[in-house]
Amino acid sequence: MKQERVNNVLEKMAAAGIPQLVITDPAAVFYLTGTWIHPGERLLALYLSCRGNHKLLINALFPLEAELGIDKVWFNDTQDGVAILSGWIEAGTPVGVDKNWPAHFLLRLMEQAAGSRFVNGSVIVDQIRQCKDQQEQELLRQASQLNDLAMAQLLQLIPGGYSEQQLARRLLVIYDELETGGCSFNPIIAYGANATDPHHEPDGSTLQAGESVIIDIGCKKNDYCADMTRTVFYKYVPGRARKIYDVVLAANERAIAGIKPGVRFCDIDAAARAPIEAAGYGKYFTHRTGHSIGLEVHEPGDVSAANASQVQPGMTFSIEPGIYLPGVAGVRIEDLVLVTETGCEVLNKFDKQLTIVG
Repeated sequence: MKQERVNNVLEKMAAAGIPQLVITDPAAVFYLTGTWIHPGERLLALYLSCRGNHKLLINALFPLEAELGIDKVWFNDTQDGVAILSGWIEAGTPVGVDKNWPAHFLLRLMEQAAGSRFVNGSVIVDQIRQCKDQQEQELLRQASQLNDLAMAQLLQLIPGGYSEQQLARRLLVIYDELETGGCSFNPIIAYGANATDPHHEPDGSTLQAGESVIIDIGCKKNDYCADMTRTVFYKYVPGRARKIYDVVLAANERAIAGIKPGVRFCDIDAAARAPIEAAGYGKYFTHRTGHSIGLEVHEPGDVSAANASQVQPGMTFSIEPGIYLPGVAGVRIEDLVLVTETGCEVLNKFDKQLTIVG
């Protein structure tokens, strides 16, 4: 067990009046135990109690010999894992439950009359995971450094006549050669009209002169994720597309410049939107400004108008404003930032000035 992290969880549980917590998300289980277990459709549960009766419930399909400093309880496919779990839960007291737990497990636990009430306990672990420790920060830096190298290699291939799908497949080779853990998410590679769809899936489209190219990629390294977007143009930049690029770059830089402890996420979002709205493109910026990142590419906590929480040192999130104007161009520029005691560190070092390839 990662005892310091577990102690932080127990402290927050006590403060929230949640004496027991069922953690089922594999990333959260890894964060607290240092071991990945991907159970698929089977039950996996880390049970934490303020009384110290911690247990890890695992299906026998997943052998785990490592000593984790916690009681490991095995069950097989013919046994009722939820009934085993319910036997540990203290009757008459609240139970925090993971937000990602399938309903058929939760409903079964409720049928067992375990606990006095059930609450979403994920926020406890989520809040702790938002602030990365020194080791996590360094792992995030390493992942972003590798992603910078991958982006450089990928952009060199654009003039080669590759389709979006072919370029996406080449990225897998690049990540393998860089000895990463592969993609942290399915890459977004979008040419021309496809670039006006923020989450376009690569297809057989090929590139035409004057079109923008959105490259949104991320690798994993030592379990931590990278994520970066750059937009380039093929052969030349049409006049209005150039203006759009300049506005998005200004939005990216303005948002980053205002990041420091105590600033609200919604204010960072507003800072990114201000230049875009002033230029008349507000309705073409159709998504939040950013998302938290760490063991997962999208973690709880985002940069949006709906999030009034304050930024804290150690938090890591994306800043990715965009303008998606049909018939003209799609542009997105994304960096990851790590909040420091006085401001922030931009983890991506890859150039984001307007670039023409080919």
